[in-house]
Amino acid sequence: MRRSPLDRLFPKAAILSALAGVLAGAALLATSASRAAEDAVVIPAPAMDEPTADGLETAVVAGGCFWGVQGVYQHTAGVVNAVSGYAGGTKATADYHTVSTGTTGHAESVEIKFDPKKISYGKILQIFFSVVHDPTQLNRQGPDTGTQYRSAIFVTSEAQKKVAEAYIAQLDQAKAFKRPVVTKVGKLEAFYPAEGYHQDYLTLHPSQPYIAYNDLPKIENLKKIFAENYLDKPTLVSDAKATN
Repeated sequence: MRRSPLDRLFPKAAILSALAGVLAGAALLATSASRAAEDAVVIPAPAMDEPTADGLETAVVAGGCFWGVQGVYQHTAGVVNAVSGYAGGTKATADYHTVSTGTTGHAESVEIKFDPKKISYGKILQIFFSVVHDPTQLNRQGPDTGTQYRSAIFVTSEAQKKVAEAYIAQLDQAKAFKRPVVTKVGKLEAFYPAEGYHQDYLTLHPSQPYIAYNDLPKIENLKKIFAENYLDKPTLVSDAKATN
């Protein structure tokens, strides 16, 4: 077979080698961008917080894939249960397959039951903004894209609404992040627990590549930045069910 002038100037082996280098570089950049999304940011505590009250309180937050969000709060002292699920849409569409289309209004969310005498709502939010996710990413989180991965706080009371909105304004004013916070605050209409195989996923599958790369660093960040709030042994959904 005759070789063209281009073949002589640029042998195929060299072209393939160069192409491989370009692809590897692009993959590295993509990986770096994804990894950066999981880096924690040290931020000030909220200037406004709820007063301490008796009994358990519920907080619902959304910050990307619920596996990592749930995992962080299961390692947080004062949290008695953290359940992966869906909020923002209707009961009819509250299943993983349908929510994954990004057309239901649902966000992958976590319902957090906590003891306000051991951890405040403000501290729950500080952990949320610091180590759980990047609140400046709109309708995405790290490698996941779509409205189901949006940053949101679903409040259960007027007091929670005031604390959440004041904290977002405080963080923006302090320029705690390089970009504005895009987290939306809205009333919780309903929370629907996710399928059983999604519960305790981080603990049950620590070597799963997505968990190992995207979510285990969040647990390490919690341990490092919020050492006084860190639990080494996670509080699992399966444990909570066994005690009820």
